[in-house]
Amino acid sequence: MDCGAWAHLRGGLASARRSASAFLDSLPSADDCLQMVLQGWVAAWTGTGDAYCRVADLNINKKEFDEATEAWLCALTAFEVARRLVSDGDPRSADVSAKVDAGLRRIGVSFGRELESVQIACDDLGEIGGYFLPAGAPNPPAPAVICVSSEEEKAATLLGRVLPVVVGRGMSVLVISHADVANRARGESEVVLSHCLDHLSVRSDVDSSRIGVYGDGLSASLATDFSAYDRRVAAAVCDGGIWNWTRSLRSIGWLTSTCDGADKDVASAYRSRLTRRFNCPILVVAGGRGVVSVSEAIKLQAVFMAARVDVDLVMPQLIRGGQGDEIDNFVSSDDCIFRWLAQRLSQEST
Repeated sequence: MDCGAWAHLRGGLASARRSASAFLDSLPSADDCLQMVLQGWVAAWTGTGDAYCRVADLNINKKEFDEATEAWLCALTAFEVARRLVSDGDPRSADVSAKVDAGLRRIGVSFGRELESVQIACDDLGEIGGYFLPAGAPNPPAPAVICVSSEEEKAATLLGRVLPVVVGRGMSVLVISHADVANRARGESEVVLSHCLDHLSVRSDVDSSRIGVYGDGLSASLATDFSAYDRRVAAAVCDGGIWNWTRSLRSIGWLTSTCDGADKDVASAYRSRLTRRFNCPILVVAGGRGVVSVSEAIKLQAVFMAARVDVDLVMPQLIRGGQGDEIDNFVSSDDCIFRWLAQRLSQEST
């Protein structure tokens, strides 16, 4: 592939995201020279993001704020591609993350609606910080999604990734970090997330009956526990309870190993119990960076559907990098996740 073929600035955000998705889909499988090739692609995508930033600055100077916003969102998409490609320990990783942070600070200049940094009081559990992006006009009130970052990422990193896919979908997002929620005593994570839902519910621009939760990576298990704990959750992107099950068995590999009849009976009974936990539609991300294996997710879906639980699956395409790292097509995966959330939180679904 020719790196330069992807570093173009024409066609707007939809075109930029299609190019990023096509690039990720066309990555070759791991081989001896892939790591060297990836380094060139990191530079190409970082350069593309820098170029979009320059376009945004030019549009701001011309007071063409809509065009500036679109350029910033294109830049965030390009930087996210570069971040996925960079190797662990590569000093450019910090540089790309800094570019995302800088973009988030400056995008509010052109956005037309404020990107808020918020502090949420959680009573005796202290405060947690996050970012809130309103859907737009306050009337009518819009649905909202609490987004919890993966265990490896800051809230700002997830925000930079989801902004390009959220804009235009008519929903607000509250983005918080995994560390702020997960590093708690048993049962406190659900309480913290309930305070986040309380924070959204009292806002005049949020429809309190249409608030969902999205847990990225290991945060999918937090989203599961929260949706079972707080019956106000209207839709959940979660793991369906599988992570807690595998953790109790002290081996994630158990799910894909050959089990004897007794183990199969226990697993079947556990899946059946899970169906009674959910009061809202759920989407399970299976395979790839998710915590749920594809085979287990398919079994879970069958049990849930038999129990008339509204459950869907998404299985991101995955490429294995030169050092065994997994590179997923976050563009197509995020599009699928937030399209599902928009549908489930629409007025027609309530």
